Amino acid sequence: MEREYKHLFGPVPSRRLGRSLGVDLTPFKTCTLDCIFCQLGRTTHKTLDRKEYVPVGDVEAELDAWIRAGGKADYITLSGSGEPTLHSRFGDVLRFVRERTVIPTALLSNGTLFWQPAVREAAKLANLVKLSLSAWDQSSFYHVNRPHPDLKFRQIVESYRTFREEFQGKLWLEVFLVWGTNTAPADVEKIAAIAEGIKPDEIHLNTAVRPPAEEFVFAMPMAKMETLTGLFHPWAEVIAEFPSNKSADVEANEATILAMLKRRPCTAQQIAEVFGMHPNEVSKYLGKLSRTGKIGARRSGKGAYYAAVETGGQ
Repeated sequence: MEREYKHLFGPVPSRRLGRSLGVDLTPFKTCTLDCIFCQLGRTTHKTLDRKEYVPVGDVEAELDAWIRAGGKADYITLSGSGEPTLHSRFGDVLRFVRERTVIPTALLSNGTLFWQPAVREAAKLANLVKLSLSAWDQSSFYHVNRPHPDLKFRQIVESYRTFREEFQGKLWLEVFLVWGTNTAPADVEKIAAIAEGIKPDEIHLNTAVRPPAEEFVFAMPMAKMETLTGLFHPWAEVIAEFPSNKSADVEANEATILAMLKRRPCTAQQIAEVFGMHPNEVSKYLGKLSRTGKIGARRSGKGAYYAAVETGGQ
């Protein structure tokens, strides 16, 4: 019987990381931002309080068990259902992985705490760091990302530049575009100018292909996004959808499907690709999870997206 993990999920296909084993270090929707486009919904605990939200010993024990069981992934990634740098010991987790396996590590962060030297120092333990940039000044930051009131956009951008000077690994920058909100060419040019000053290795353009936190958020058409890639230096790349040629080495059952849907809404087809299942088999699992009230569905332009229903017990 496959072991169930509380703090690990996947490996799941990632847009840029291949097969990624996720490590979840914070409670659901514990974040420094409340982004209008977040696929997990509105932030329920907006905070700048860094602490050991989950015991590092428990996380390391699960990682150790997964590694000993012959787990395979292209990356071990700190991400999940909240902002990972809010965990005061996320660097210890990165160090543990580095000492126990050759699998590279990735940190997916909104970057809002990188003005703290301790956060940058811990982040340097990752092989790859992806930061976010979806605004060009304090006002746009407020409207797109709805930050904690103590966060200052200029300070965050400056911390990105500082981190680039300190960090020897790969630095990626994700620009999330919300149609009609931050997609005017003049505004994108401002974002691109800031991005160029940060000097990331890669820039990725993303949009709301999954149901967002707010109903007024719409995806930018891919063709329109493609016209903006040349504004960025280095040249930006529009992030593609799920790769379909890799399936994760994870047994498909109600528990593993539910665990994935707690972290990211997915269509039935995407679940089938993740687990290498026939869509009809996926439908059986989704039907049972729906009947028991564990998941719900939201319709989008690409069909029905399924997500776990919060029970309030976490």
